[in-house]
Amino acid sequence: MSFDKLLRKVEQAEMALEARERQYSADMRQLKRSWRLTWSPGRIVVAGLLTGFLAGRRERVSASDGTGILRVISLVSTMMASVNAKEASSEAEHAADAATDMAATQAPGAGVSVDGPP
Repeated sequence: MSFDKLLRKVEQAEMALEARERQYSADMRQLKRSWRLTWSPGRIVVAGLLTGFLAGRRERVSASDGTGILRVISLVSTMMASVNAKEASSEAEHAADAATDMAATQAPGAGVSVDGPP
């Protein structure tokens, strides 16, 4: 092939490329225009609800990676500790009442004051 033929081929390829670039730009402008026209308020609301739902599911799935389970275990153990502490407090109060009653029945005439020193 001669140099002139190669030069014409390159020029032809450049023109074809420029034509395709122009067509691509026109297609993108049309797509952008039609995309904006299709977004009605109802579609925007539906898209927002769908996006929120998907984000919530993603967050819930990512929370199940172990840290969420650790939080639940920590919460349950704290609740159990507080319940056990309340039960222990009640038992101690009942034991103190029982000890007071027993002391009063053991020495009724000894003059022992259950409330404190005379």
